[in-house]
Amino acid sequence: MGCDYAPTAPKQRQLLALLVLNANHVVSVGTCIEELWGGNPPDTGLSTLQSYVLQLRRILKRVPRIGSLEAARELLRTRDGGYLLAVGPEELDVTRFHELVRRGRAELGKDDEAASELFSRALALWEGTALSDVQAGPVLRVHLAGLEETRISVQEQRIDADLRLGRHHDLLGELSALCAHYPTHESLHAQFMLALYRSGRRTQALEVVHRLRTMLHDELGLEPSPRMKRLHQAVLACDPGIDAPAESAPLLTLDLLSRGFAARSA
Repeated sequence: MGCDYAPTAPKQRQLLALLVLNANHVVSVGTCIEELWGGNPPDTGLSTLQSYVLQLRRILKRVPRIGSLEAARELLRTRDGGYLLAVGPEELDVTRFHELVRRGRAELGKDDEAASELFSRALALWEGTALSDVQAGPVLRVHLAGLEETRISVQEQRIDADLRLGRHHDLLGELSALCAHYPTHESLHAQFMLALYRSGRRTQALEVVHRLRTMLHDELGLEPSPRMKRLHQAVLACDPGIDAPAESAPLLTLDLLSRGFAARSA
């Protein structure tokens, strides 16, 4: 659709964002009203919503490839009880992101080079925080939280693939920044420890788990998980089970940790 034609009014942007994140699915009138006004909609909520939809269609009409109000109605459709934004699979970054993630996950453990490349392409679609210029209501906040969780999960999986490909040294800067941004995220810290250890920096790897333990205790009143404790013990013991795996290793790095160290701790 093009950013030059994006609405400028906050509520219209909010409504369009909701429709985009639910593209090709009906968003009920009730959900739209909840997003725009929370639990306190105005008496004119329904008519105001209808007005916003009309304004969005007029904005869409100005897009050259749409060009008419009739075509805009075909794109932003009224359905029983709600509205639907009809778009093709390549028209929205969020749709392309999910498709690249799906393909990347299908390659994990089979072709880590392909998985890493697909995940990298998916993550490249992100530019900062999703919809940072949109005022998010209760419904959008849930969607955005889910997207952020997916993004972090994809980043973890890409790093996991890269660790299996022997790229531990190349990951150090990225993992250092991620651990600083997510100071209580265990999986990222585990990956950072592995990357440091495999890069010959065992002392720094041990410092990572020490910082994590302190942060978990001070911020959340928690202790590191059993898996993290097993990894800590393995680094202390220079356990060969956490050396860089052979190219043919079929397991995810952290799955290997869980299985191998569980057996050793029995």
